[in-house]
Amino acid sequence: MANFLVVLLFVACFLVDSSVALRLSSRLVHRFSDEAKALWKSRNGNASGKFWPRRNSLKYFETLKDYDLKRRRLKIGSKYEVIFPSEGNEVVFFGNEFDWLHYTWIDIGTPSVSFLVALDAGSDLLWVPCDCIQCAPLSASHYSSLDRDLSAYNPALSNTSQYLSCSHQLCAWSTTCKSPDDPCSYKRDYYTDNTSTSGFMIEDKLHLASFSKHGTQRLLQASVVLGCGRKQSGYYLDGAAPDGVMGLGPGNISVPTLLAKAGLVRNTFSLCFDNNGSGRILFGDNGPATQQTTQFLPLFGEFDAYFVEVESFCVGSSCLQKSGFHALVDSGSSFTYLPTEIYKKIVFEFDKQVKLNATRIILQEFPWNYCYNSSSLESSYIPSMKLVFPLNQSFIHDPVYTLPDSQGYKLFCLTLEETDDDYGVIGQNLMVGYRLVFDRENLQLGWSKSKCLDINHGEADHAKPPSNDGSPTALPTDGHLSPPNRQEIAPTAARAFSKSSLTAPHFSLFSCCCLRLFLLLFEFVESML
Repeated sequence: MANFLVVLLFVACFLVDSSVALRLSSRLVHRFSDEAKALWKSRNGNASGKFWPRRNSLKYFETLKDYDLKRRRLKIGSKYEVIFPSEGNEVVFFGNEFDWLHYTWIDIGTPSVSFLVALDAGSDLLWVPCDCIQCAPLSASHYSSLDRDLSAYNPALSNTSQYLSCSHQLCAWSTTCKSPDDPCSYKRDYYTDNTSTSGFMIEDKLHLASFSKHGTQRLLQASVVLGCGRKQSGYYLDGAAPDGVMGLGPGNISVPTLLAKAGLVRNTFSLCFDNNGSGRILFGDNGPATQQTTQFLPLFGEFDAYFVEVESFCVGSSCLQKSGFHALVDSGSSFTYLPTEIYKKIVFEFDKQVKLNATRIILQEFPWNYCYNSSSLESSYIPSMKLVFPLNQSFIHDPVYTLPDSQGYKLFCLTLEETDDDYGVIGQNLMVGYRLVFDRENLQLGWSKSKCLDINHGEADHAKPPSNDGSPTALPTDGHLSPPNRQEIAPTAARAFSKSSLTAPHFSLFSCCCLRLFLLLFEFVESML
């Protein structure tokens, strides 16, 4: 019986160990092999020499080296922790004269020219007035808030400028191209009626800066694409962004995307607007560890804009039923807009709470419908607003504009607006007092209360190297730029999986354990005999 047990144990160990030896194998296919090329052609219909250089040619080795550099950037991390415009990371606000938007100064070209651009997270294009046919006035004498003239861009005067041709991969949306060598034209229509910019696409240098660990400033340049805005219309002629717009959206042509793809910083940026009409912009900033976050939502399967889900809206301590909606986070929108049904619930509750000690009035010089007069500055009660996101993350703010110098009275207006769209817009007035982090690597919005101090004062966190978890939904930070919806094979190798194969039995760690157990049992049996 003992001998039978020994034999049975030995056979069991052998069978189990053989099952461990059952393995899956895969065959590696080189990025530029004929097999990978055939796979590309079967999916995309063609394989141009631009993406498939002849084997062992100069272009072949240059392309391989380029991929190596990109992989090294991923491994090492971004080159800088945070970077910002060379004129400083300060954001400025001019109120009604410049349509209630926030701006920053940037330098473009060689030699550099300064532009005061509006910061717009709701669009992708960086454009400035250029070779003007129809542009806003640029003289400082036309504006009470400026102490220097605004500029127009002239590509002919920049040593580093070049026109994008229709064959360029970032010229995917031009409708006027007749041949690949034609200059790439553009036209962008914005949310506001009859507001647009049009012209030609240019590649040039954007001047930036970064602080070292020792606090010294280092200047650098990055290639960006920008619109040479020859003709503007609508609000762009009436005070809104007379010197251009910096689109900060998730598209291929936006400045944050181009900086991240160049390996300069992580694929994130932050905006901070304080209560004093200023703020900060930082590229590569991933915010403090204590910030709250919520995920971005895809739009028709694509992350083309910064949409988030609001689960409920609270007025004071009252969180309203069925008050959830989807919202676009848009720094280019001065105010916050709510879908009609949500708007009616919010203003009804706000009006009910405020009218206990204030009187609703009409102020024709302001665009808001819910304005109030309180005879006592001390007794007036203004409920705060709270947006509740998934996982009980919340965003609290006071979306009220208080009129200055009201001769002993407190005059204030609710600055929420109504929209016919089925989604809302979280605009600048709800962002004030917060540091908002647009984390495009992890597809999430982060926010934390902030006084928007300069990064020299230690408020900005150190950025971490970009993650490379292979997530299929994350916005890419490696690889070459590509137009929307273009399929790509992985940079280094495409895997073609074969059927599983049974390998020969091998002397594994598990085999050693079984043999040791067998010897011990054999010694035990011998002692029993």
